Amino acid sequence: WASERERPGRCPRRMLCFYVPWNYHEPQPGVYDFTGDRDVEAFLDLAAELGLLVILRPGPYICAEWDMGGLPAWLLWKADIILRSSDPAYLAAVDAWLHVLLPKIKPRLYQHGGNIISVQVENEYGSYYACDPSYLQHLLGTFRALLGPEVLLFTTDGAQVEELRCGTLQGLYATVDFGPDSNVTEAFGAQRHIEPRGPLVNSEYYTGWLDYWGGPHASTSATLVARGLADMLQLGANVNMYMFHGGTNFAYWSGADFKGQYKPVTTSYDYDAPLSEAGDPTEKLFAIRTVISKVLSLTGGELPSLSLQYADLLDVLDILSPSGPIQSQFPLIFEAVKQAHGFMLYRTQLPRDILAPAMLSAPPHSICDRGYVMLQKEYQGTLERDGQTELHVKGKAGDTLDVLLENMGRISFGANFNDFKGLLGNLSLDSRPLSKWLIYPLAIDAAIQQGWPHAALPKSSCRGRAGPAFYTGTFETPGIAWDTFVKFPGWSKGQLWINGFNLGRYWPHEGPQQTLFVPGSILRVGCPNNITVLELEGAPLNPFLLFLDQPLFNRTLSHSPLDKK
Repeated sequence: WASERERPGRCPRRMLCFYVPWNYHEPQPGVYDFTGDRDVEAFLDLAAELGLLVILRPGPYICAEWDMGGLPAWLLWKADIILRSSDPAYLAAVDAWLHVLLPKIKPRLYQHGGNIISVQVENEYGSYYACDPSYLQHLLGTFRALLGPEVLLFTTDGAQVEELRCGTLQGLYATVDFGPDSNVTEAFGAQRHIEPRGPLVNSEYYTGWLDYWGGPHASTSATLVARGLADMLQLGANVNMYMFHGGTNFAYWSGADFKGQYKPVTTSYDYDAPLSEAGDPTEKLFAIRTVISKVLSLTGGELPSLSLQYADLLDVLDILSPSGPIQSQFPLIFEAVKQAHGFMLYRTQLPRDILAPAMLSAPPHSICDRGYVMLQKEYQGTLERDGQTELHVKGKAGDTLDVLLENMGRISFGANFNDFKGLLGNLSLDSRPLSKWLIYPLAIDAAIQQGWPHAALPKSSCRGRAGPAFYTGTFETPGIAWDTFVKFPGWSKGQLWINGFNLGRYWPHEGPQQTLFVPGSILRVGCPNNITVLELEGAPLNPFLLFLDQPLFNRTLSHSPLDKK
């Protein structure tokens, strides 16, 4: 385990624990991607070269605040599927996936000379409502058949007996997870209730916590984290720190929780971890330095600001949706048109003259997750899940009404995993349902990766216009490509790409995250770097971005000194 106690005459081994997100590797049923940064085998081999043992957590469900907990969105094409259960449709998909993944894993198991010392089966299943032992039994059988009888298989659950009751199974070693504010003796007592013998294991020791859009930046005391670690080691326990190194939910991969309402997770997964999102050491790292052997510090360099050009999203639908719109009497959800992430545009026309403002409204829980409303290309406002679901509009018969729907991430933890996206119900105008919709699935990432908009720069010079629009520009690095952070002074909400790489969502008005992490590995030296911003609500009159050498968390625009200059 990740912080094995030193024994006389033997040095502790360094260990790495990581997830394998199913939806990252099987974007469409039967279509697998293990290339580039998805190359699991190359990553495992690199870990072996560095002398790292591996605790592997291949799912099929991983949570990790990752979109849909790592389960593929295409599972929801079957609307009545029961996820994480013995539902035959779900089991068939899981089996097909595991028969692709696990044969790649088997040669790298410890007993075959590799560096994988243990493999997790499912994840925190005791927190899921289904409580289906037949499902766990099926997974155990599949893992054993594909990996052999010798590999150590384990489960992870919260340190409560009721969670362990549904999350564990004979034949799977039961471990627990808890943070520094828990009573160590009681937590391991819950594990001992299920596992009378064997090692004490905290398989997720929470060094920090995640952030939600609109909430404060999570912060956990370095002293408290170090004290909890010392208490566990004193008991001879094994500890895996979650997270030891913070990360980033690039592109559309950040998930969401449901705690009475929908709570989307920020792009940053810095997690207040001992090693920050950019790999920099923190006070917390030094407080627990007795359990690590080496610190690698990566610092960022400051880059100049840059100005940007503009293109209205509604003017480039032919580029973003090359196959054209789908005609439907009523709105279709993302899953119905087999779109997993990103955005779709819904278009109809006003059926009559609206001389006095009329109420455009959506049924409860039907906006998933944010809808940006335009009438005759003029931005009217935003409809949102668990928020505003009505707007006043007026216009003439035949005027074009557009609603751009944004998927903010599928729920990754909680009871309801069938988190469908798009317009789940029809919009009404003064209680009269609208009809005759044109639905545009938008392939924005594909267009940008193919060179747009830099291969055909937008002609418009409009500045400060509200509503969804693209802003593009170029910049050069000053001699070397360092890790850096980009800040959005005066911007509202949107998505950022650099050199075709989707860096994720920004939302400075909502916070707490104010910057996006830019790995130096995606930057070019000696030639221009292309930058593309999709701003959804409204950019500043003079749109520009700033590059910084440190991230900004737990701030709003009104409190950020850079925005007062």
